[in-house]
Amino acid sequence: MSAAAETNQPEGRLPGLSRTVLGVLVLGSAINPIAINMFVPAIPEMIRSLQTDVTTVQLVLSSYLFSTAVAQLAIGPLSDRFGRRPVLIGGLGVFALATLACMLAPNVGTLIAARVAQGAGGCAGMVLSRAVVRDRYERDRAASVLGYVTMAFAIAPMIGPALGGVFNDLLGWRSIFAFQLALAVLAAGLTFTMVPETRRLPGPDESRPRFTTAVATLIRIPAFWGYALTLAFGVSVFFTFLGGSPVIASELLGMTGTEYGLFFACTPIGFMFGNFLTGRYSNEVGLTRMMIIGTVVAIVGVLIIAALFALGVVHPLALFLPMFLSGMANGMTFANSIAGAVSLRPQYAGTASGLAGSMQVTGGAIASVLIGILMGAIHSIFTMLATMLVFAVLSFGAAVWAHVKQP
Repeated sequence: MSAAAETNQPEGRLPGLSRTVLGVLVLGSAINPIAINMFVPAIPEMIRSLQTDVTTVQLVLSSYLFSTAVAQLAIGPLSDRFGRRPVLIGGLGVFALATLACMLAPNVGTLIAARVAQGAGGCAGMVLSRAVVRDRYERDRAASVLGYVTMAFAIAPMIGPALGGVFNDLLGWRSIFAFQLALAVLAAGLTFTMVPETRRLPGPDESRPRFTTAVATLIRIPAFWGYALTLAFGVSVFFTFLGGSPVIASELLGMTGTEYGLFFACTPIGFMFGNFLTGRYSNEVGLTRMMIIGTVVAIVGVLIIAALFALGVVHPLALFLPMFLSGMANGMTFANSIAGAVSLRPQYAGTASGLAGSMQVTGGAIASVLIGILMGAIHSIFTMLATMLVFAVLSFGAAVWAHVKQP
């Protein structure tokens, strides 16, 4: 099959994807998360270079996240209508051009505007890697494959700031965007030459999917809400911790920034392990059962932290080691939730991936704002833990709902 050829074969007879193609999808999906926070170590130099302040520079991050959340709503439906390949290549092209603008930005306003375009284009790899996998695998097998593909979401945020610090120290902050530009050009080239078109062609009695039709169909399916909300609430647990833990680590535990970064690695390592479990066992256990197990693990992790601090064990390990379980829980629910959402109506896989992904990012953003407000009102570790527990329980309820309502 040529790289550009579309398929109209029955789902069960479709060939899988080669390891090379999966590797390209991993690279494409890693571009978005690595671009989110790679510039963070360079913030002081960016403030001096662009003659701005820290509050304004923070918009370089928030504008990217907002753009990512919104763009996913369009990228998925566009791929359902016009194909995965052209939208993916186009998205990577937009990311590359926007990254070039970031690299050459003469002022912070231009940089923020370029980051909006960068986030919009960069999320194409994240959204469409899921859709491409679902196009070529049945539901439970798709969850297993996505478990390996989405390990990029754990690895990229871990190495992004470290790489950004090295580039900034050696070559200046603009070199960070030069590196991202090189990644985007590489990913676009490999996608063009290696990734096949996988979208299912409409049958003789079907028309090309429309955005309104796809969304209206998906939101009427109870199981879709179960899958999407399991993802959104599960990610909210992590973002609550991300927003509240730096204050706890500094003020209660007396940790330095370096110590915080080292201990924080427990969470993404747990996420990678959870993705490994998903890749290894989802096909056998079933994705909704894996989701339920994952949400229970998340609840247990939060309760362990609460019990340790209630007993007076005030130590970094009491906070961060149980977060390995929280990270593992996200690894077990993330790929399975996405696989479930995009499997309900395979012809709308792109729209489902974009809609669920947008809910995921929006949930994380809301959790970040909420924990800031709550911690400001009640300055305690138990404020953070109670909020995490609420989100974990809601995620569990959504997973059970998905299990009950799955077709």
